[in-house]
Amino acid sequence: MLIVALTGGIGSGKSTVGELFTSLGALVVDSDQLARDVLVRGSEGFDHVVAEFGDQILINGDIDRSLLGEIVFKDQAKLAKLESITHPLIRKAFKEFVDQSPADSIVINQIPLLVESKSNYTFDAVITVSAPIEIRKQRLVKRGLSEGEIDRRIAAQASDSQREAISAFVIQNAGSSDELTTSVEKIWAKLQILNKGK
Repeated sequence: MLIVALTGGIGSGKSTVGELFTSLGALVVDSDQLARDVLVRGSEGFDHVVAEFGDQILINGDIDRSLLGEIVFKDQAKLAKLESITHPLIRKAFKEFVDQSPADSIVINQIPLLVESKSNYTFDAVITVSAPIEIRKQRLVKRGLSEGEIDRRIAAQASDSQREAISAFVIQNAGSSDELTTSVEKIWAKLQILNKGK
């Protein structure tokens, strides 16, 4: 089994790359989805986060991630506190996924905050998706984020160069969808070779 991290800043195109890897046969886990799962009502994560941040983050009894995001992205200490609660739970959920996967799988963890989290993950390879800031901002505006929110989120994340420094593979996602597909296919071929060599 090959365990791979797929990272990149907000708006870089990680999700699209993750979908391409899925279509090629990878088992892709989205850490953002795991982060949602560990905060569902009634869970250990839900109880801890509500105890820490209060009922102001709840809408109809559920944690509203955008309200929570507004609070933590303005305050590094609160962001660190949230991560100290959620990251161990996310790591545990990922381990359970890996343990249930076939032994010859290539498992890709789509993890936006790999550099920032300094988590105790062990990966056989790291892939970074990079794109110029202006292109990322254009994509995020189309998603409905305000310019202020975009700037705050980008500022809270590592830079492309920091992500690329820990990566075995870098995908530049500033061109066409065909170019992106070709880049992913080339890396997939290399991952298959790595997996067979393990």
